[in-house]
Amino acid sequence: MVERLGGGTGGVTRKASFPPVVDTSTRALILGSLPGDASLAAGRYYAHPQNQFWRLLSPVVGVDLPSLGYDDRLAVLRAAGIGLWDVVASATRPGSSDAAIREATANDVAALIATLPALRLVAFNGGTAWKAGRSLVSGVETLALPSSSPLHTVGVAAKQPAWDAIGAYL
Repeated sequence: MVERLGGGTGGVTRKASFPPVVDTSTRALILGSLPGDASLAAGRYYAHPQNQFWRLLSPVVGVDLPSLGYDDRLAVLRAAGIGLWDVVASATRPGSSDAAIREATANDVAALIATLPALRLVAFNGGTAWKAGRSLVSGVETLALPSSSPLHTVGVAAKQPAWDAIGAYL
């Protein structure tokens, strides 16, 4: 969701995260920071065509996620026990860079975790999510992942081993 605050061209854009994608069988919860502009425009997690999220999770779940439609991708994640959400509930941010996030309010990650009886891992997609979210999690293992963002220019091969570690919790 995107909301313009203030009038004219000088207004600030406040952006909000999507609802969580979880169920009672979620064993690994992946938390991003806040959806980027392409994702907000599409109404889908990780919608930017150069975001590596779906490629990085494909070996973890054993399915070519980029070849599937969005609803099917989410169904595969749910079946594998993977949930999605964001640390930031809403913030002002011009563009999509995590470095530009200001006036952030956090999602109630602890309350969500309390509803997930099978949860074994909370993984953070990128440094901003890790820094903002690690203090919101207790009683479950955490994992800092290299960002799937196209702004994080390390290649998929370098990121893959960290993402593969999710599989041990499924």
